[in-house]
Amino acid sequence: MKLATYRTDDNTLRTAVLVEDGYVDLNRTFDDLPTDMTSLLALGEKALARVAEASTAGSPMPASAVRLTAPVPRPEKIFCIGLNYADHAAESGQPAPSEPVVFSKFVNAVAGPDDRVPLPEESQQVDYEAELVVVIGRGGRHIPRDQAMQHVAGYCCGHDVSARDWQLGKPGGQWLLGKTFDGFAPMGPWLVTRDEIADPGQLDIGLRLNGQTMQDSNTRQLIFGIDHLVSYLSNVCTLSPGDVIFTGTPPGVGMARKPPVFLKPGDTAEVEIAGLGVLRNTFVAAGQ
Repeated sequence: MKLATYRTDDNTLRTAVLVEDGYVDLNRTFDDLPTDMTSLLALGEKALARVAEASTAGSPMPASAVRLTAPVPRPEKIFCIGLNYADHAAESGQPAPSEPVVFSKFVNAVAGPDDRVPLPEESQQVDYEAELVVVIGRGGRHIPRDQAMQHVAGYCCGHDVSARDWQLGKPGGQWLLGKTFDGFAPMGPWLVTRDEIADPGQLDIGLRLNGQTMQDSNTRQLIFGIDHLVSYLSNVCTLSPGDVIFTGTPPGVGMARKPPVFLKPGDTAEVEIAGLGVLRNTFVAAGQ
């Protein structure tokens, strides 16, 4: 199933499921289903049967009338994994890390499909990064690797927008600040439940910039797989429903090109991952 969060005309957020004719609002179909995605995920596997029922029992809203947001609009934690594709490590001229390289973003960075992302005046080197995002369904601490996938609710497309001059050019390197400007973590267009993806380690992933393919790889290039990442992170802190993990980007990023390619106002980036849809965002000058 494809679960979505959408914004109503009165600016409230509600959950829905994608069906052939549009979207079915879950809570309006069955009032025992939550209106927010985090609460829905916290219900666990038992909620999926009710969501499946709602998909056939509810009255669809036309897709053209639904304004999607990020599937999880306010995750408690946003984990990001650096240098996690073997082909990207080769592109960067760096050895594969022996352990996951982890950084984070703040919730202000979250953006949804078709949102306009402002390019900050403080950066002249904003780069694109297509990423597979893992959404946690069942929380936990010290999760064994062989049980880690049971804690995954599903997946979505993500875009780890990165201000390289902050990430790499500031004293000491400002990974957090360079990654967490407003709108720098678009996600969507929806959350695809785990049961629909047979092997998340075998998905084509790519990014188009103004229609031109810039990144083209497959998640089989992941150095640390999803089970490894979930288990590893849970050894540091308790994972919660709705937490998200940006799992790394493949080669083709702008800073590695000769000459470098950085985002400019008017650019449109499309992240596409097999089975997960297309996440599209336009970049605008700050203040627009």
